[in-house]
Amino acid sequence: MEWPAATADRVRWPSASELAAQHSQALGVPPERHIEIRRNREVDGEQVPFDLLTFIAERGDWPWPGRARTCTGPWKTKMVYQAFTPQVRTLRKETDGPLMFANMLGMRAEESADRRNREALRPTTDNSARIVDEWLPAHQVSTKEVWERTLSAGLPYHWCYDSHPGAGDRHGSSRCSCSACTPANHRDLLLMAGRRPRLAELCALVERVRQVPFNPNITMAELITLSRRGDAPDPGIEVEENADFERMERAVHAALRKPPTWDSKALTGPGELLHSAAGCDGCH
Repeated sequence: MEWPAATADRVRWPSASELAAQHSQALGVPPERHIEIRRNREVDGEQVPFDLLTFIAERGDWPWPGRARTCTGPWKTKMVYQAFTPQVRTLRKETDGPLMFANMLGMRAEESADRRNREALRPTTDNSARIVDEWLPAHQVSTKEVWERTLSAGLPYHWCYDSHPGAGDRHGSSRCSCSACTPANHRDLLLMAGRRPRLAELCALVERVRQVPFNPNITMAELITLSRRGDAPDPGIEVEENADFERMERAVHAALRKPPTWDSKALTGPGELLHSAAGCDGCH
């Protein structure tokens, strides 16, 4: 679901995870200290990647704002703590007492009311093995300041922020969250539908089969239609999806052939586009 790499004018622009590794290196973090993990699960005795959209398709419910944010705990917070575990095992051999970690997050007060009210420093874990404090070093930094610091330091930024990769105009997505993020603003979602049409169609399939809209105010099917109108923002590029996406696509189709694991209490949403599921054979 993260923004992938893209190629434009024979130049390859990195994915979100690749860019994080570049930032680590640019800021002096040794390559061996940069750890990237992803969620896996066992299938037929083998560990395979488990993606957020597959989870949503299996559950039959989207992580709407104000409801169960199932994309936050299992797919973000727990993954960070999972990365601490091997370090605890290694470093406990070299020291007495609990290890201390700073869990640094880029949340800023300007982004939302919830983030504005979040403490900039707070303890989250305190036991015999580890002490973890959550620190928001950019909590009081404005968006304008973020861009000024990024550009003045010569740090690369993700291609999705521009109207097209390499434009340098920052007229693309306003945030580099999941490509298809349910709380994203309307313009960002229209850009996503134009830039990643296969992902948009896959999300639309999930909402049709599960009869739960992507967003409480608009369906993904409606967003796709709006993204094709002349007054929609120009996507600038259409991403060529990779093997990871195709694997996720197969997993989502397989999930939709089974009953949902959760009885969603979400409304079926606006419009009549969700009610075409009876004739949908896209998941068979």
